[in-house]
Amino acid sequence: MLRRFIERPVLSTVISVIIVILGIPGLVTLPIAQYPDIAPPTVQVSASYPGANADVVLNSIIIPLEEQINGVEDMTYMTSTSTNEGTATITVVFKVGTNPDLAAVNVQNRVSRATSLLPAEVTQAGVTVIKRQSSNLLIFALNSENKAYDQTFLQNYAKINLVPQIQRVNGVGEVTVFGSRDYSMRVWLKPQAMAAYGLMPSDITAALAEQNIEAAPGKVGENSNQAFQYVIKYTGRLKDVTQFENIIIKSIGNGQQLLLKDVARLELGAQSYSAYNLVNDHPAVGVAVVQAAGSNARDVINGSKAVLEEAAKSFPPGVKYTVLVDVNRFPDASIDKVLHTLVEAFILVFIVVFLFLQDWRSTLIPAISVPVAIVGTFFFLNLFGFSINLLTLFALVLAIGIVVDDAIVVVEAVHAKLDHGAKSARKATMSAMNEISGAIISITLVMSAVFVPVTFITGSAGVFYKQFGLTLAISIILSAINALTLSPALCALLLKPHDEHEHKKRLTCNVSTMLLILLLMQ
Repeated sequence: MLRRFIERPVLSTVISVIIVILGIPGLVTLPIAQYPDIAPPTVQVSASYPGANADVVLNSIIIPLEEQINGVEDMTYMTSTSTNEGTATITVVFKVGTNPDLAAVNVQNRVSRATSLLPAEVTQAGVTVIKRQSSNLLIFALNSENKAYDQTFLQNYAKINLVPQIQRVNGVGEVTVFGSRDYSMRVWLKPQAMAAYGLMPSDITAALAEQNIEAAPGKVGENSNQAFQYVIKYTGRLKDVTQFENIIIKSIGNGQQLLLKDVARLELGAQSYSAYNLVNDHPAVGVAVVQAAGSNARDVINGSKAVLEEAAKSFPPGVKYTVLVDVNRFPDASIDKVLHTLVEAFILVFIVVFLFLQDWRSTLIPAISVPVAIVGTFFFLNLFGFSINLLTLFALVLAIGIVVDDAIVVVEAVHAKLDHGAKSARKATMSAMNEISGAIISITLVMSAVFVPVTFITGSAGVFYKQFGLTLAISIILSAINALTLSPALCALLLKPHDEHEHKKRLTCNVSTMLLILLLMQ
């Protein structure tokens, strides 16, 4: 079988070309991330009960929701939090490998069962169910050196002008603005005035619900003898402080009405003042970008940064953005390390092969064989759904040394036959491969037997072992295929028989080189 690859070098070349052609699309299209997708899928359920404390939120929202959500398919555990701001959050964690879309649908179905058990104020505001990633790719802060723009302005500016643009970047799963400083109409009740008129906070809430609405008043003149038909327009939701101040609470007799401004102070402020952010001693707001599952982290970060750079041209005076977290730094450093290792491996192979074999032709064989195995590995990474991350890149760094060794072993074995008097490079190659082919296959099977079994480990740790072990095993197998096909064919084509004078010169140089290396090691 091996004789066929030596006698037909075109066949060996075609096999290697096919491996490279299959590997190039994977190299170009594989998503780039810092780590494999090891975090279990999570679904977050959130609700708001304005004015309620943590105990009320726990008893009226969290407990009914948890009773219905508990036991949803593939769920491992869930956690919940309630705050004195009236917010409730339930995080449902699922098994690794669970479809996040299906998990979100299942949780949504369970939440719908509990809707009738929740307070009317909660159902009116809505219960939100979203799937979440556990890590942020990019976190940046929008800060202002201009005192005219406070944190409330910055948060609303980010939500209106930045978040929609970043969400349109391909691969962005979610954009989160830290804080609860959305513009809101603040109604500060006056206790003494409320008591004087015998009012309760619920009376104010009822008045707001009745008068601050979007209504459909209907039409005038429909189905009548009138020549015209008029659509009645209603002002809709109130927009400024003056309109809210003139909300009618009740009639106090003598044709007089009690207005909201008589019992409360109104202002356009923030929804919550519980948190305050500073960057370099200036008011700021943080924004986090989370990628969608299977997307390219590098493209997501670069696309988000491009949006920020373009939007920064129209920022208000004194407003700037600062990148706080950029996950790209770690994959970029790993890719640079792989590239440096490849270059260093090539240089060392050329030096070692040339110094010991004294033949420029011999240096070309590893130079051709090594990239074939490395590039071909990316086809299988794409086939298995892996990404270019720290684990796969680390495996490739280790694989480079093994791939280089396979190529050198073949070249050195053929040279040994030529040094022993073989008159034909093809016959020397056949003889050498008959001796070392079994060793190449054996060492490949042994090393594969070390790395392949660890890929069957389950859980989050198993994801690490699987991507690392399979990447290394695939590169080793491809290296063995090259050592049995391409390298012998190249040896038969490129190497030439040695005459006795060159043989003695090579032995003398090899002994001198060995002595030089030993002296350097000392």
